[in-house]
Amino acid sequence: MSSPSLPRPAPSGRPASGRPARTVPWRRAPHVLVAGRPGRVPAGTRVAVVGGGIAGISAAIVLAERGAEVTLLEAAPWLGGRLGAWPVTLPDGSEQVVEHGFHAFFRHYDTWRSILRRADPSLGFLRPVEGYPVIARRWPAEDLGNLPAAPPFNLLALFARSPSLRIREILGADAALGFALLAHSPEDTAQRFDGMSAADFLARLGVSERARQMLFEAFARSFFCDQDGLSAAELVAMFHYYFLGNPAGIGFDAPSEDHLTAIWAPLAEYLRERGGVVRTGARVAGLAQVEGGWEVRIDRGRAGIGGPGAGTGGRDAAVDGPVPAVGGHGSGDGGGPGSRGGGAASDPVVAEHVVLALDPGALQALLAGSPVAPDLVRRAAALQVAPPFAVSRLWLDRDVGPDRAVFSAVAGEPTLDSVTIYSRLEGESARWAARTGGSVLELHSYACRTPADATARMRAELAGLWPETASAQVRHVHERIEATAPAFPPGSAGTRPGVVTDAPGIRVAGDFVDCPYPSGLMERASMTGVLAANDILDACGAGAEEIRGIAARGMLAGLPVHRLGRLGRNRGG
Repeated sequence: MSSPSLPRPAPSGRPASGRPARTVPWRRAPHVLVAGRPGRVPAGTRVAVVGGGIAGISAAIVLAERGAEVTLLEAAPWLGGRLGAWPVTLPDGSEQVVEHGFHAFFRHYDTWRSILRRADPSLGFLRPVEGYPVIARRWPAEDLGNLPAAPPFNLLALFARSPSLRIREILGADAALGFALLAHSPEDTAQRFDGMSAADFLARLGVSERARQMLFEAFARSFFCDQDGLSAAELVAMFHYYFLGNPAGIGFDAPSEDHLTAIWAPLAEYLRERGGVVRTGARVAGLAQVEGGWEVRIDRGRAGIGGPGAGTGGRDAAVDGPVPAVGGHGSGDGGGPGSRGGGAASDPVVAEHVVLALDPGALQALLAGSPVAPDLVRRAAALQVAPPFAVSRLWLDRDVGPDRAVFSAVAGEPTLDSVTIYSRLEGESARWAARTGGSVLELHSYACRTPADATARMRAELAGLWPETASAQVRHVHERIEATAPAFPPGSAGTRPGVVTDAPGIRVAGDFVDCPYPSGLMERASMTGVLAANDILDACGAGAEEIRGIAARGMLAGLPVHRLGRLGRNRGG
């Protein structure tokens, strides 16, 4: 959404049509949002990408393919940002790679999947995750998966089978708010709902407590924000993107091996093969405009984890000690997966173009010391970070029930938001379980207000849901608490940085960035990374990388759904 005070330049790449498309049930193929055109940049074009997460690697790969001299700088010893992975040693001496938490690779993540295909054209490392169960102590489980792909048939099927959507559960619901979920239109939705919190929206929606917890709250919390701190406009936009405007269906896949093995090592090698330089353990300390571009300065005394960079922004509370660098790299030579040359870790990088692909806190810290342009600094300063998320991986001495789903969202618990059985998902965890007769679980709290004892509380809540875990002995636990996810509070529409900035030569990418096309989470990070690359390609006279995605407008967009009233009389939960 455009700022009222400063015209926002559009990211490079022409839309395939002038008017945003509407969701229609008969279209399954993604829309071409930006038409691609081949072309290479002039020889010697230099680009520095700051942050080695999804946004950074997406920008770096597209630019390196087009002939740019790309240097990717990452503060942490590993690539990946919130999708990063690193090895830990278990008490039995075996090594496993752990991550920041389970990530669902939804099938309409067209941009991110296109980047992943560079390393694995068939995406053979992804395996389907069956179902999308939501479990609770108070009510029987719901399944948001295995629905027809196309809207509105997915919604009709959910109404037909969900006990949380029976007439008595929705009697008294606000039809105008309900139908607003089907009438998403970027500017109209922001104008109507950005001043309202998701909590207020769901309270005013007026469905029963069961429907609210099992269907709406479980979905809303997966964006790392509590409902009071999430804009209702963002909630409506995410319902549109993931469910009501998504022709690919809500099904998703997950890697069959850890993220380092399946994603980051292959992508780093792909970038290296195209002349890219990867420098991990390189904390960017500042930016300075120099003749012909920008000098990106590396902190000589604090290279490694922390500070500006797409690596960890929180603390590691692993009981097995400090997290080692991936493959023993991340020291002064700037090593890491796929790194090569590029000078010492503290050598500055000079480039005509810079992509800042950082988490919100890291971007604020960098720009506070390098006020490169007033509008970008102002927008970055207004960003908010979501409450910490807590991830606890448990190696248990026994398996859980055979009927337990690989991934389950959790409703109605104060701390636990999801549980994943990694020993039924990921290769090395499965091999450990086969050797020991145990299991590997991951417990996730998306917006954890009291993270200090999160593991104990999540374990107790899990025992109430899965009683067989109450007596299980924990052979090992790895805990991680981190506050790097963006918040989307009420009133924030139009205030976030866009891809194009008022600093010449500097672009911004990440899952918090104001994106002109429907997207969320990993896909928003990748899409803004490619949009940043496209703007650089445009500045160099080269053609844009194609971008595909879903229709921006819901099926009922533009219709007067706000005039509808309530469904029957109002009822309590």
